[in-house]
Amino acid sequence: MYYGEDFAEEVRSRSDIVDVISSYVNLKRTGSNYVGLCPFHNEKTASFSVSPGKQMYYCFGCGAGGNVFTFLMEYENLTFVEALERLAENAGMELKGTENSDADRKKRNLRDSVLEVNKMAANYYFAKLKSERGRVGYEYLTGRGLKPETIVKFGLGFSDKSSGELYRVMKQKGYKDDVLKETGLFTYDDRGTYDKFWNRVMYPILDRSKRVIGFGGRVMGDAKPKYLNSPETIVFDKSRNLYGLNFIHGRQENGMIVCEGYMDVIALHQAGFSNAVASLGTALTSQHCSLLRRYTELVYLCYDSDAAGVKAAMRAIPMLKEAGIRVKVIDMRPYKDPDEFMKGLSAEEFKKRIANAKTSFFYEVDQMKEQFDMNDPESKTQFMNEVAKKCLTFDNEIERNNYIDAFSREYSVRTEDFRKLVAYHSAKMVGIDYDKRYRERKQSRQEHGEDGIAKSQGIFLTWLSNRPELFEKTKDYISEKDFIDEPYHRVAELMYEQYKKDGQVQPAVIISKFESKEEQSLVAGLFNKELKEISREEEQKKALNEVIRNIKKYSLDYRSRNVTDMKELQELVNEKKRLQELRVL
Repeated sequence: MYYGEDFAEEVRSRSDIVDVISSYVNLKRTGSNYVGLCPFHNEKTASFSVSPGKQMYYCFGCGAGGNVFTFLMEYENLTFVEALERLAENAGMELKGTENSDADRKKRNLRDSVLEVNKMAANYYFAKLKSERGRVGYEYLTGRGLKPETIVKFGLGFSDKSSGELYRVMKQKGYKDDVLKETGLFTYDDRGTYDKFWNRVMYPILDRSKRVIGFGGRVMGDAKPKYLNSPETIVFDKSRNLYGLNFIHGRQENGMIVCEGYMDVIALHQAGFSNAVASLGTALTSQHCSLLRRYTELVYLCYDSDAAGVKAAMRAIPMLKEAGIRVKVIDMRPYKDPDEFMKGLSAEEFKKRIANAKTSFFYEVDQMKEQFDMNDPESKTQFMNEVAKKCLTFDNEIERNNYIDAFSREYSVRTEDFRKLVAYHSAKMVGIDYDKRYRERKQSRQEHGEDGIAKSQGIFLTWLSNRPELFEKTKDYISEKDFIDEPYHRVAELMYEQYKKDGQVQPAVIISKFESKEEQSLVAGLFNKELKEISREEEQKKALNEVIRNIKKYSLDYRSRNVTDMKELQELVNEKKRLQELRVL
């Protein structure tokens, strides 16, 4: 479908960007804006800003930015039409439109075709598992303790040793290579085309809408790699999906279990723990954490009990906490993972492990303790100092005091003494500039991301968006025609048009006028740029005059090089003379 600009603008205006994004990202109010961890790249310090006034978002770390449509398109991998339809439905608006644009229709058709192929491939693998050629795969799964109904529930399958059968099936069904290449199911090289997965037990990966978006395959035998996963495609982004999430319905008030592998999730579900999920062949990311936050405020980490599992847990804990999720860690020992645990013990025993799961604080303290000799007074004192510093990570004073009390009891330390140690380290940290690295990164990006006239054009547009009174004060000296470079010229046209019509600038509306992700992010950056504060009024005027002079000079030079009329040339000569005396304020 195609929807007119007026309808799209109505949908945008009735979809508050803070409400939409907060369902994906844990946001905290800071002044007039909201901030959180960017869902588009991994970060530890929040640099993702959402402006309710401008109805837009911008990340000062990676530069991603846009309006409510852009966010849904990027996060959910939707077309513009799909994002608009979802927001319209959420707002209770009746959908009325005409045919799609060619670009949207083409992308949507490709997505639909890839999903169709994936679904047929899942059915193909499932049927193969039940065939004679799939016996080795079926015996492997049942040998791992899986019941027939569990195999059906997860749609498990098998790809046999034939390296091109699935490809031939899809070609016979009429699918062309430009679609099949996008699925990630096939390998194209000089030798020809063949199936990516062969001689493997297959694990279909479904999204929250229960659509097959990718696959994982476990090889039969000792070949490498042991596990092979689908590459990222138009429908599959491993950093924004979790295996087993398609079985999660609504808020999980009792928490969710996050483990490492496919078999861990399947074993837990078979034992009755249907709130288990796993990351897809990758470490947990901030995007995963934002996704989990939509379903729960409590996560039980159930990673392998080996060194790699401990390392993964230690990496995941701070990201989950930054997303506003409480974290507990389940102890699997002496078993390596949930799959082995269920074979060795029982679901009842696992419930006990959940009940005794350690808070993330004490889990981290236990791992920290391994680095110190607790029989050596000096080493033990160093350990106490490190734990005291860790207590300072709690922003809530009551929570911090509760952990101080709990640690003191656990390690037989006088609470008053340990509290003094925490206070001592707190005093030492006063005055430290925690945002120094963030500011340096932002400054570097500002200095190297734009230069020369482009920087001047960007700065003045930022001024105009923040101080609309400048439109009137500068109208005799500069106009939208003086912005030569794109996308600054288009942004200036839209801003001047908005101001003449409504007396104000609406950044979110302007962003909608740009189609590419790169342009939308650049434009969002203009409206979110933090200009250096200049305290003295005289210096402010000087800076503004200098920026306008740079833009005007560039504009006159450009027009001079392209002039064809003598009258226009004379006007340009006169304007250049006046430029030397230009003083706006």
